[in-house]
Amino acid sequence: MATLLPTLNTCLPRMTSGERRFARCLESKLEEDYLCWYDVPLGPRRLHPDFAILHPRRGLLILEVKDWKLDTIQSLDPDRATLLTAQGQVRVPNPLEQARQYCHVLVGLLQRDPALLQDSGPYQGKLRFAWGYGVVLANITRQQFERTDLSQVLPANRVICKDEMQENSDAEAFQQRLWDMFSVRFDRLMSMPEVERVRWHLFPELRLEPTQTSLFAESDSPADLLAALPDLVRVMDLQQEQLARSLGDGHRIIHGVAGSGKTMILGYRCLKLAQALHKPILALCYNRTLAAKLAHMIVLHGLAEKVSVQHFHGWCAEQLRLYQVAAPSFGPHYWKDLANRVLGGLDSGQIPSGQYGAILIDEGHDFEPDWLRLVVRMVDPSTESLLVLYDDAQAIYGNRRQFSFSSVGIQARGRTTILRLNYRNTAQVLQVALDFAREWLSPQEAEDDGVPLIPPESAGRHGPAPRWQDCLDEAEEYRRIGEFLEERQRREIAWNEMAVLCRTNQERENVARRLQTMGIPVELAGKDTKRAFDPAADSVKIVTLHASKGLEFKVIAIPGIGRLPLAQADSEADEARLLYVGMTRAMDHLLLTASADSVFARRLRQIAQGAPQAAG
Repeated sequence: MATLLPTLNTCLPRMTSGERRFARCLESKLEEDYLCWYDVPLGPRRLHPDFAILHPRRGLLILEVKDWKLDTIQSLDPDRATLLTAQGQVRVPNPLEQARQYCHVLVGLLQRDPALLQDSGPYQGKLRFAWGYGVVLANITRQQFERTDLSQVLPANRVICKDEMQENSDAEAFQQRLWDMFSVRFDRLMSMPEVERVRWHLFPELRLEPTQTSLFAESDSPADLLAALPDLVRVMDLQQEQLARSLGDGHRIIHGVAGSGKTMILGYRCLKLAQALHKPILALCYNRTLAAKLAHMIVLHGLAEKVSVQHFHGWCAEQLRLYQVAAPSFGPHYWKDLANRVLGGLDSGQIPSGQYGAILIDEGHDFEPDWLRLVVRMVDPSTESLLVLYDDAQAIYGNRRQFSFSSVGIQARGRTTILRLNYRNTAQVLQVALDFAREWLSPQEAEDDGVPLIPPESAGRHGPAPRWQDCLDEAEEYRRIGEFLEERQRREIAWNEMAVLCRTNQERENVARRLQTMGIPVELAGKDTKRAFDPAADSVKIVTLHASKGLEFKVIAIPGIGRLPLAQADSEADEARLLYVGMTRAMDHLLLTASADSVFARRLRQIAQGAPQAAG
């Protein structure tokens, strides 16, 4: 069964009768290696063909579907068609010419990437795969077509007719109709990296790194484009894309393991909602550092005017100031009281509800149940557009939440999705993190309305094994970390792709001072720093483990393992989950150091030293 994006149920309301029948035909008569997109914008010019089909052996096919009946076609020439409608005669583009033009624009885009071109033979400099285009005449049979002169304008091999897409039509014959639309065929399979590379070009909104969207300006040279493309094309996988494109209104929950692309889906959802809604959109998270990263991503996507990104308590304080509700006094319960004052303002009518067309919550596992109740009331009831991203394995602020989503007003039964694959970390990094935290991250199932605990599965990306370093004292730990970062910087990894994660603020300041004496640019990030966190600044980020939630870096170093768990910590399990979160921030390179002995140090020393080594 072919993969249709978005899902058929999502598409049905906006499809014509002919498009619905053709989509069902694609799903039922094509194998699972076919990828089919319906009415999805392609490339920088956001072209909207009815269907785009990609197959690793056949290539790329663009199709336009028409529900025309034979007696409504008054005339047809290579450029235009004249149709008889209830409103009289209407002139419309020739659908075959429309599909052909779409194809030429897309092929021109793809040919700018040397990695997709043939390097020898008669087609040197052309795409490595074939491309074609055609028309689906959903209400005209092949016999009717052949009795007319339509074939003079619509070549018979580029047309699929009504009787060739019926439920009882032969699947092989249907596929042959598609294949006949290719004028050239190559006897080679596209590799998976080539397929992903094509998707990276055609769907810029699916890229993991929003800064790369600027690469789609048509003025970019092929050399610039090739230099900017990553070695590993980082684009949503098909499950992520299908989920992102198929999200509708209503309350929705995504349970996703660390590194599964939850934040990327949030960014895509913001993009789509900003195009569809007039009311403002709010993205919320718990910690300030993640809020700064999300805000940076939103700015890069050009959505800052429509999407507000805030950390939860800062947003609560703004609500109290704006609607002149008395703020609580600073004290041990200040943060809890802040949310309660907003809830009280909603109850009294002093603060209006339904202020936002949509609300999206990243790292929802950090939210107290009462905070979720509050957020639900801020969504416009006409859209009920609420998306909560959740991973209970990363709940590091107090005890894990034990509640049902319906108990806090989130009605998402039947609209809950689980993402199990981890794409962020190499298999080596993920394995060390999992081996360390395994006893605290035992899988726990839950009903559709509950909170499961899901262990991550590796997507199979490989790299160097995490490095364990025993040291004489803290000074040596910080020196070793500095040398580790310098070594990676010599390998052309930018400073802002590196971070040091510390358990305490004091350790964070000590590390920063030591790295500065080594000439390494640093930036302290966290709620107690005076400067706003700048993800783009060319500096190593020195962050507490708590503040690292939701972030990712190519290179991570974590000192002080021998001082963990902290004696004053609430529980060993909480400390283990916190360290697990820190280790899974590392995309490629991870250094762990210790200058004292502890249960965590002994455990990680044994795991890391026994891990299979890889070059790097």
